[in-house]
Amino acid sequence: MYDVVIIGAGITGCSIARELSKYKLKICVLEKCNDVCMGTTKANSAIIHAGEDPIPGTLKAKLNVKGNSMYTKLSEELDFSFKRNGSLVLCFNEKDMDKLIELRDRGIENGVPNMSILNREEALEIEPNLSESVVAALYLPTGGIVCPFEATIAFAENAYINGVEFKLNTKVNNIIEIENGYKLITDNGDISGAIVVNAAGVFADDLNNMVSEKKIKITPRKGEYCLFDKATGDLISKTLFQLPTELGKGVLVTPTVHGNLLIGPDAENIEDKEDLNTKKEALDYVLDKGKLSIKEIPLSGIITSFTGLRAKGDTGDFIIGEVEDAPNFINVASIESPGLSSAPAIAEMVGEIIKDKLSPEKNENFNPIRKGIIKFEGLSNKERNNLIKNNPSYGKIICRCETVTEAEIIDAIRRPLGARDLDGVKRRTRAGMGRCQAGFCTSRIVDILCKELGEDKGKITKFGNKSNLLIGGKNKDDIY
Repeated sequence: MYDVVIIGAGITGCSIARELSKYKLKICVLEKCNDVCMGTTKANSAIIHAGEDPIPGTLKAKLNVKGNSMYTKLSEELDFSFKRNGSLVLCFNEKDMDKLIELRDRGIENGVPNMSILNREEALEIEPNLSESVVAALYLPTGGIVCPFEATIAFAENAYINGVEFKLNTKVNNIIEIENGYKLITDNGDISGAIVVNAAGVFADDLNNMVSEKKIKITPRKGEYCLFDKATGDLISKTLFQLPTELGKGVLVTPTVHGNLLIGPDAENIEDKEDLNTKKEALDYVLDKGKLSIKEIPLSGIITSFTGLRAKGDTGDFIIGEVEDAPNFINVASIESPGLSSAPAIAEMVGEIIKDKLSPEKNENFNPIRKGIIKFEGLSNKERNNLIKNNPSYGKIICRCETVTEAEIIDAIRRPLGARDLDGVKRRTRAGMGRCQAGFCTSRIVDILCKELGEDKGKITKFGNKSNLLIGGKNKDDIY
């Protein structure tokens, strides 16, 4: 029996796993997909919010501001991309100035530092490409941008090297209360734990409702985005929000930590927890709303669109804590925005709950440091030449758009919890994320996966399950 079983390997589940690995506990993370970071975490705005928006006194308010403050140190320890670029909340009508002031005052109450309200001229000084509609802005210098893939993988890898087990392709079908804990019935065998942490994203209500008479409801909130080529990434430097509405923070325009431009999302409540389709109407809406924020949207620079699902709860706040009628079952549910920003603070909160229950000893061998994959693209020519001398695979460019080398892809496959499919390589190295969207490098990545995993081409998938890339004959060379 495990001391703690965590269900869900998104940013929340993996940050909790890393936090608990600081103690002498037997911990296991269960994930129904074949990799970490496969749910809400893989498709969001990648924003570390300053914390001005949540209602004061809520968990969202408390954990957003605290989590935001933790990202600088975590990005240094775990070697993932993070930038404190600052953000602006834009006001488009003088009549709405009271709402902007109200938002600032809310931020002050939440503990957000160094905010200021700028008039149009002051806002244009720091963001020259604002639209003509902008009359004022709330400036939040502590806002940031992050790579959610890198961060989640970093948390997971660090948890793994500190002793946490990960069981992928392991879907929880039922939970049964047993003496001293719970038995989880999965499609990969039964697993027992003294404490269960439910961090299952849009499926968290399903798991809660298996053990508790106090039912909760998670509604998937669908949001669609347009991603632009790096050639447009310097159009703005700050994350641009629009004054919030009842459906959320509205359509944002932001640079990404890797130099792209991102616009989105819309907000549509749906029932299907697997619906990741994009729709023309939604994308048109996103682009139209984006025009409120910046002078001109470079439509020719769009390289892809995507959809994410946010876990919208029915309480208006995060649901974190032990379930009243299910002892030792801890919900970490309804983690919608600002969930990414709050994840490290959520992990600390859950860690305190579990420490109070189990009184574990500290793990004296805990290592907080994780070194990420070397990014060849960002190196100087001297650094590149030194790498190639020691490892000629760094001299073989596989992804031209993102300048990703064969050595980086091999590292992505061989490292702890390494990539096992095309998207796994993509999330770890950015191979395939550039302008051609993997048109050039797919076949070459498949070849490397085959060699490293000892698999035939027909068994290589895009994202696990039945997403095979190639079909054909029985022999490895007889594939179309």
